Amino acid sequence: MKLSQFKFHLPDSLLANHPAKVRDQSRLMVVDRKTGKIEHKIFKDIINYFGDKDVMIVNNTKVFPARLYGNKEKTGAKIEVFLLRELNRESKLWDVLVDPARKIRIGNKLYFGDDDSLVAEVIDNTTSRGRTLRFLYDGSYEEFKKNIESLGQTPLPKYIKRKVEPEDKDRYQTVFAKHEGAVAAPTAGLHFSRELMKRMELKGIHFSEVTLHVGLGTFRPVEVEDLTKHKMDSEQFAITQEACDIVNKAKGLHRKICCVGTTTMRAIETSVSTTGEMKPASGWTNKFIFPPYDFSIANSMITNFHLAESTLLMMVCAFGGYDLIMQAYKTAIKEKYRFFTYGDAMLIL
Repeated sequence: MKLSQFKFHLPDSLLANHPAKVRDQSRLMVVDRKTGKIEHKIFKDIINYFGDKDVMIVNNTKVFPARLYGNKEKTGAKIEVFLLRELNRESKLWDVLVDPARKIRIGNKLYFGDDDSLVAEVIDNTTSRGRTLRFLYDGSYEEFKKNIESLGQTPLPKYIKRKVEPEDKDRYQTVFAKHEGAVAAPTAGLHFSRELMKRMELKGIHFSEVTLHVGLGTFRPVEVEDLTKHKMDSEQFAITQEACDIVNKAKGLHRKICCVGTTTMRAIETSVSTTGEMKPASGWTNKFIFPPYDFSIANSMITNFHLAESTLLMMVCAFGGYDLIMQAYKTAIKEKYRFFTYGDAMLIL
């Protein structure tokens, strides 16, 4: 398949700038792969499509406040620093993006906070935009992290042009977020409320939790027409024995196994055993899923509506079938579904 096959025109008005007022009240498009039928529901209706001993696999990564605003020494120029990942805890080394990148050189010091309570030094230029920073902080690691927490902002995607609001701290996080490390939310999981999950559990639906720390590479544009030549950025993941036991038991019983989100799908498809079961694993994955692809674990999927030519859309087309999903996207635009991070959801059966 070629990149140009994933083009479509999306009106700007359909990009969701705010979350739905209530998590489980966003819209839900239900797409049936066997019949090609498309239904329009509300997300909380999802409970009607699953029953006793079915499984939902969710990504329990937690987003940290990755966007910092600081000033460059001497000139006082305003610099945005986006924390990508911690490289060394003891040395307080971080892999970051800086903007504007052209103003930053090795040896420059950056100051954060009204009282310059946090200082960082640029020690390496790793890529055209990437840098390695060393935070110069004498206190404990816990105090350092508290500083980052108080100075950092919720890293909303750049397409959301408004300022970060207090509600974003809570709403740009799933209710099952546990393990900190993501710089972007696993958006399909944002629709689940605690109440809905409780009702699902009472119905006998099980939840299996895996972890994949979403990086910015997920959203990196594909710049080659031949998809086999696109390289995904690596993202850290972990899958426990407990998570595998829940899923493999349901698989043995031929129950519905629903993968919540493209990030979850990347993690579980990275950890498939030779017998087609989910196995415990941890490390880094750069798996890129695009059509045609044989999925081993999930037989249903929840996902948001993604942007044209994105790797996320390619994975969804691999799962739902290219023609059906592109038809569903045309329907979504016509019916004015909300797209991307804070947008509506799709259930593929």
